[in-house]
Amino acid sequence: MIYLITILFWVSSFLVAYPYVIYPLLLVLINRLGYGKGWKSECVTLPADSDKGTHPSVTMIIAAYNEQSIIAQKIDNALQLGYSGKLEIIVISDGSTDDTADIVESYSERYRNVKLVRMTTQSGKTLGLNTAVPQSSGEFLVFTDANALYDSDALSQLLVPFEDGSVGYTVGSALYLEEDVEAVNVSEGLYWRYELAIKKLESAFHSVVGGDGAIYAIRRSLYSPLESYDISDFVNPLQIISKGFRGVFVPEARSFEGGTAEFADEFRRKRRIVNRSWGAVRRNWKLFSWSKNPEFLFMLLSHKVIRWWSFPLVLVALLSCVAICLISGSLFYLMICLIIVSSIVVGFLGWRLDIAQREMPKMVYLLYYFYLVSLSGMLGIVDDLRGQRQSIWQPTR
Repeated sequence: MIYLITILFWVSSFLVAYPYVIYPLLLVLINRLGYGKGWKSECVTLPADSDKGTHPSVTMIIAAYNEQSIIAQKIDNALQLGYSGKLEIIVISDGSTDDTADIVESYSERYRNVKLVRMTTQSGKTLGLNTAVPQSSGEFLVFTDANALYDSDALSQLLVPFEDGSVGYTVGSALYLEEDVEAVNVSEGLYWRYELAIKKLESAFHSVVGGDGAIYAIRRSLYSPLESYDISDFVNPLQIISKGFRGVFVPEARSFEGGTAEFADEFRRKRRIVNRSWGAVRRNWKLFSWSKNPEFLFMLLSHKVIRWWSFPLVLVALLSCVAICLISGSLFYLMICLIIVSSIVVGFLGWRLDIAQREMPKMVYLLYYFYLVSLSGMLGIVDDLRGQRQSIWQPTR
């Protein structure tokens, strides 16, 4: 019995550490040994400025719901990107009840390349994209959010990898504004820089897993209509990969946005994302096979799926460790139990400090953020298993 419990402990502990520590190290090793066949960021070089006819046409699609405070700045930012080719800008007003649509219309009256797609009721970002894409004219589509402001060369950088015919989508770097110094934004910022490093490794190995709603582009011919509950920047890349194309991470293509104001907002956001992503994996798994897509399935499981189960895996590791201690009295496993319990206690302390709106030491909010993300992931999966799918939500600013 203790033999099986020990195996259970080490397997669950390995799976907790695997997506965060072991998987990135494996990618580093694979790429250094020369087995990576993907795109390396140093390959990205902007073409010399030339006649507009030599550049592909692009449609930037901006999803917006009640974004009157930022939408004018977003459109101005898009108009000033300095892209040398034909740029069409489509703004989806998803049933906005403020002045978002009116502001966009004022721009469309002044600029022929700015268009408004007005959804009469709030239907969710995905159905908005299904409506806007058939009205677009660009050879390439760039998807973005209303609060994501691009560097001047971000659009051009995002398009460079498409010179390779095997590339179906590209993903840029979504970064947080430096003035966001709240604990939740520091935690998310550290987490996101870590995520960007993994994206770079995945892109060099084979293909980046998933897109980013703030800044990613696809070949227009590869867009397929999505269900309302699909998370567009995850499901659409899955569809593209299943058709034999790759995704490329372009760190030089950068966008900036403000962070989440509260840990509670971040918890709800992560729960919603995992709920829709887990459902997407479950429904689209049949598109892939280990014989045809081994590299991508390896990355999908390592980067996403195993990580979503972190919270129950921590609990399994703790319970099996306690059982080993009770049966064998091992001091070694007792120390491990104390380390796990201490991390949970510190995370709980972070929750109490968050409720009290008090400042947290760095280690406290990092552990709090880890358990917050892990718990939200588990609850997102539970929501999906219960048939709950969230296609409409209120964006946090």
